[in-house]
Amino acid sequence: MTTAITDHTVVYAGGDKKIHYLAAGPVKGPLILFIHGWPGTAITWKAQIDAFAGLGFRVVAPDMPGYGKSTARRVADDYTQEALVEGMMALLAHNNRPAAIWVGHDWGAGVTSSVATQHPEAVTALVNLAVPFHTIELGWDAFLPLVDRELYPADKYEYGQWDYMKNYEENFEKTITWFDSDIAGFCKAAVQKSPGPPSSRFAAGMATVRKDGGWMGGIPKPPDVTVTGPPVLPPEVFDSFVADMSKTGFWPGSAYYLHHKRNAEYNGKAPSGGKLTQPVLFIHAAWDRVCDTKGSRLAEPMRRVCNRLTEITVEAGHFLHFENPGEVNAALTRFIVEELPDQWPGFWDSGYTKKKALM
Repeated sequence: MTTAITDHTVVYAGGDKKIHYLAAGPVKGPLILFIHGWPGTAITWKAQIDAFAGLGFRVVAPDMPGYGKSTARRVADDYTQEALVEGMMALLAHNNRPAAIWVGHDWGAGVTSSVATQHPEAVTALVNLAVPFHTIELGWDAFLPLVDRELYPADKYEYGQWDYMKNYEENFEKTITWFDSDIAGFCKAAVQKSPGPPSSRFAAGMATVRKDGGWMGGIPKPPDVTVTGPPVLPPEVFDSFVADMSKTGFWPGSAYYLHHKRNAEYNGKAPSGGKLTQPVLFIHAAWDRVCDTKGSRLAEPMRRVCNRLTEITVEAGHFLHFENPGEVNAALTRFIVEELPDQWPGFWDSGYTKKKALM
């Protein structure tokens, strides 16, 4: 059965900005928001849109600010966590709901974490993929100390596997020019299927971007589409994703990386002190060598501040919802059933009852 997906737009910030989003499933179904990261657009959640709309949830996936059909100005201030949270609250209000289940990946997880930090009343549950709560949304001081210094000695790798992030701060325009020189080629190279468990946790390339003079060892431009294997996304989804990225280029979405200090100041003033009492699910990407939550201490802050935390590991690389959507969807489904039974479609009018007959 083909899922009916519709396009919508919410205008906010006094009419200066808009967010385009995809929606599917019953309008009155429990609301799940899927928030993509870098790089990505709404359509890259297609496997989750189909699965959860089919179960009876109302599913919403936006093109995040800076991507696709949403406002994508070359204005760095548009991409602070504070500005992004404003957009997310407008998105929630546009769907006429006071709260939702928020699911985020990569920088999308940073944004969902910021929403949970600043507006816990708007978060029925938080689900982060690859990037734990209480890390990236709090700036450098929150996650840089968690680098595995046995793997990345400070005298050689000051920023550990996060060197590519520092590169944005020091060489932003040069880096964007490189990405934009072959958008299709870079996108295809970025979403290759993981070869399996890595032989080393060392993030070769990502930890040496500045030393190498750029991404992928400092090669002059991204690999041509003809030299990489098939993308892990379905062909029609990949083509739509590339078209979206070609529309905006990489400048707006990459500007998310420019605000560590401002993000720390913003989220450091959390009403609850950054602690969460609602259910939280974290899905580890077992083979992710950058957001390495299995071999480093990256997940420890989350464990200290979430008192209803569930964790599960999926054998995949960073883009785990692309590589292994079945397991990711199963993990989210089980989490909702066990931790949020009143959010299951139909529960509010018929409940879920079991009876045993006397034999």
